[in-house]
Amino acid sequence: MTTEPLDPDALAARLAEVYLVVGPLYRKVLRVVERDQQVMGMSVGVRAVLDQLRRRGALTVPDMARDQDLSRQFVQRMVNDARAAGWVDVVENPAHRRSHLIRLTPSGEDAIGAVAAREHGLLRRVGGDLTGTEIDATLRVLTEMLSAIDTIEREGTGLNAEQPPEPA
Repeated sequence: MTTEPLDPDALAARLAEVYLVVGPLYRKVLRVVERDQQVMGMSVGVRAVLDQLRRRGALTVPDMARDQDLSRQFVQRMVNDARAAGWVDVVENPAHRRSHLIRLTPSGEDAIGAVAAREHGLLRRVGGDLTGTEIDATLRVLTEMLSAIDTIEREGTGLNAEQPPEPA
């Protein structure tokens, strides 16, 4: 294993290996979460909204949609479902009169706290004697990949785009 940065072709090949693992991992996690909706007592979408509010505090629907890369309409439906269950409140936003803040209620905090605790228990089952350094490296790689895809998406480039020149 080398500690030197990879050249662009070697990097592309190794990142392709990451995608080959991330895709099935994402689909399997989604299946497990969807299967366990009855245990959680909430949909995957509502769970995502509640978790985001738990981690970041009160947010607007547009902020949540942007952060999760989802449509505002979908996030609004999830907020409506969470509100009907008594898990979120809609409050005035001092920074913007028309875009209200969504915040967790005590019941919402309890609900997402229980889900997070259950998921924590499941994640404890991951083996491999992983180190903090390995997790940090994984997060760095995935964050760089996400940033690159965001740039590609924003630029409207893709597989048919002209390849950038090699770095000097």
